[in-house]
Amino acid sequence: MDPDLFQQLNRVIHEKGRLAIVSMLAATPNLSFSEMKEMLRMTDGNLTAHIRTLKAAEYVAVTKAISKRRSLTTYSLTQEGNLAFREYLKHMEAIVEQSRSSHIPTPSNQA
Repeated sequence: MDPDLFQQLNRVIHEKGRLAIVSMLAATPNLSFSEMKEMLRMTDGNLTAHIRTLKAAEYVAVTKAISKRRSLTTYSLTQEGNLAFREYLKHMEAIVEQSRSSHIPTPSNQA
């Protein structure tokens, strides 16, 4: 197993809450704060903190609008965020492939 692959993982995306947000935004172009909060079961503060980190890395774009006399905040993945996520997935796939090809015994082939 090449330990350098782990060092190459994007630390901004790798945290499980941010990974969930980026994954959702990669699959759905725009999501509102409430949609993400409900799907991820996060508190307002927790989701806000993760979004702030992703926005600082320029991975997420924020759009504010008025809908039915209420403010509506939606989020989308930026081009840079999309590229970073694809690169992250490549690194994870390489790690998975290396672990599959290594000679680590699995429960089914242990004596």
